[in-house]
Amino acid sequence: MKVSTLTHFFIPVIHFLVFTCLSTSGQSQDMNLGQYTNLREFPQVKWVKQWPAPGKIQRPLTFKDRFNSIFLGKKPLVLTRPVSVVAYNPEDYWILDQGSGSVFHLQGEVGDIPHFLQKAGYDFSSLVGICAITPEGILFTDSHANKIYRMLPDKKKLQVLNESLLLEQPTGIAYSALTSEIWVVETNAHCLTILNLKGEILKKIGARGVAAGEFNYPTHIWISKAGLVYVVDAMNFRIQVLNTSGDVISIFGQPGDASGYFSRPKGIATDSYGNIYIVDALFHAVQVFDLKGDFLYTLGNQGRKEGEFWMPSGIFIDGNDYIYVADCYNSRVQIFQLAYGNKK
Repeated sequence: MKVSTLTHFFIPVIHFLVFTCLSTSGQSQDMNLGQYTNLREFPQVKWVKQWPAPGKIQRPLTFKDRFNSIFLGKKPLVLTRPVSVVAYNPEDYWILDQGSGSVFHLQGEVGDIPHFLQKAGYDFSSLVGICAITPEGILFTDSHANKIYRMLPDKKKLQVLNESLLLEQPTGIAYSALTSEIWVVETNAHCLTILNLKGEILKKIGARGVAAGEFNYPTHIWISKAGLVYVVDAMNFRIQVLNTSGDVISIFGQPGDASGYFSRPKGIATDSYGNIYIVDALFHAVQVFDLKGDFLYTLGNQGRKEGEFWMPSGIFIDGNDYIYVADCYNSRVQIFQLAYGNKK
């Protein structure tokens, strides 16, 4: 069905206003996993922990911290507004913090900004997406600087990936191990750009529109182990699924004010069963869909307690089905564990 230009323009605005009112009232429909937790056919999601832990400092204060605080009036950088996560396991992961313009590394229960990043001298004004490339390091985007950065933690190095690369508001980023390609979302250009490991452009996909393969301010992206590419087509309020060649193989989602619909879709990830997890900031929750795009259940609701969220943003699922959610306005990352039936 074709949508007129006028309707296409006003629908996102109307839904934004409606859903903002709904979210601030704290009332959302079916925002609870409890009704499913005793059913064998549905996943068991267990809250594991959060960082920072409630009431605890993020790391031991150093002499430099104390000196800067007492004599220079500088407070140690702390996690403020986390937006994205990439993880190796629950004891080792990286966080993009848009609030402080910093990249935190969590090891054990201690999180800090590595010294080599502090010395690099880059001013990160709008950190958005992050992904890992083994053994090539970690990539992350700055949508205001229009750059992709490559971080090599083992070598304690940070560099711009291809200084000559021109991008329009890069946001989501993902790596395909099957094709050795980097996929980056250019939100302002309404397209996807595929790069090689040197940051050279191989292909661009999409333009602004509502047809399959077209986008309206896309934001986040995820590539599964099978090579499927999941794109959050944010202002079209839908998810587009592409194959390794960039062909659209399925589309699902539409705007609405109930479970299974989208209000402000953001981060996206898949578990080892192929289920699709989509963070919705204005629902303060994570919605889960099956391979066909049919709604399964919702994880979380608005609040500050364990398993609750306030304007969440990014999500990552590791190879052992640990789920990491950047709980943006609660200034924390929450970790959950997934299991089906008797599987632990």
